[in-house]
Amino acid sequence: MNFPYFIAQRLIKQGGQSDRSKPAVRVAVLGMSIGIVVMIITIFVAIGFKKEVKNKIVGFRGDIEITNFENNNTYEMRPITVSDSLIGRVKSLQGVVRADCFVTKPGMIKTDSSFQSVVFKGVDSTYNWSFFEHNLKEGRLPKTGTNEILLSNNVVRKLQLALDTTVFCYFLQSNSIRVRKMQVVGVYSTDLEDYDNLFVIGDLGVVQKLNGWDENQVSGIEIGVDNYDNLNTIADEVYFATANRLNKDGEALYTQTIQDLNSQMFAWLELLDMNVLIIILLMLAVAGFNIISGLIIIILDSVTLVGVLKTLGATNWTVRKVFLWQAVYLVLKGMIWGNIVGLLLCVIQYYTHVIPLDPSAYYVSYVPIYFDWLWWVMLNLGTLLVSFLILLGPSHIITNISPAKVMHYE
Repeated sequence: MNFPYFIAQRLIKQGGQSDRSKPAVRVAVLGMSIGIVVMIITIFVAIGFKKEVKNKIVGFRGDIEITNFENNNTYEMRPITVSDSLIGRVKSLQGVVRADCFVTKPGMIKTDSSFQSVVFKGVDSTYNWSFFEHNLKEGRLPKTGTNEILLSNNVVRKLQLALDTTVFCYFLQSNSIRVRKMQVVGVYSTDLEDYDNLFVIGDLGVVQKLNGWDENQVSGIEIGVDNYDNLNTIADEVYFATANRLNKDGEALYTQTIQDLNSQMFAWLELLDMNVLIIILLMLAVAGFNIISGLIIIILDSVTLVGVLKTLGATNWTVRKVFLWQAVYLVLKGMIWGNIVGLLLCVIQYYTHVIPLDPSAYYVSYVPIYFDWLWWVMLNLGTLLVSFLILLGPSHIITNISPAKVMHYE
């Protein structure tokens, strides 16, 4: 039989604290519970926020882009020549789930009362519309091979447009203005205002005709991957598979990840990890302080028990383990309640979106939640381990308690 565990279990079952120590013990448990709640919410919200923003950026531009090496990082791109063999080679790479051709061209939409500078993004019939389908607010997706376009809700509201309205798009081509008449058939909104105010989605052939390109010339290839964590590895494979390919004009292909294309945005997202780490450390410090206070009060309140156990021959470490088991019980009790409350709050927010956000500042309209169970398990195991290690120090005061002095005091 584990003697320290047996004694601690009996003390716990009998409510081993006196009326003087019970308030302090309850505060210690409450502090641990609050710490767990805050840490769970912080991790799930931070992961959810990063995934939401990242998925929106990727939805507009893909995980990886293959473009002309001579491009100058603008939307007025030099063309690359694609072929079935090139697309097939890219799609055959492990981790690649899609490879879609696209064209982009800066332009302007003008009405009688207002105008908006935009980037026209043209796609073909094989394009994966899942992202825009998910964020479609009104109307339908445009058909390729037509003059139909998809506008953002921001642009529609600013230009005071409606579905099935005809608009004129103006493009600069060879020092002259070219005009194209377009029909608005759908409205999307992603809350990513930098892109919502910019992109108009339509047919790839519009830009090809404007630029005088043939049907095999496009601005680039947009690639989607199955696992974002392997993005750089897959990008390297794409690079080695295409870097030795030259256009008919002798120009090389260039591979960039979405992180390269939006370095500032992703650098900002990475700062969230530091914020999460700071919050977790602060919560562990607060919870640890409360548990330490509770353990010390329990020990001081049980000086007589310590003296009796030592008189009966128990070693200092044996007595310390009795109180450590009690402290671990309090930690587990606080963690259980903290997990129940924390997960419940996250579930409520996940399904109801009860807490809103300003999309102009946060790029999402509500606090996003993502349940990452691996992080949840690691958080709980880490908290339990850190709490136990923290408690080893305060339990050392038991070695300074003399049985003779205790009995004399009694």
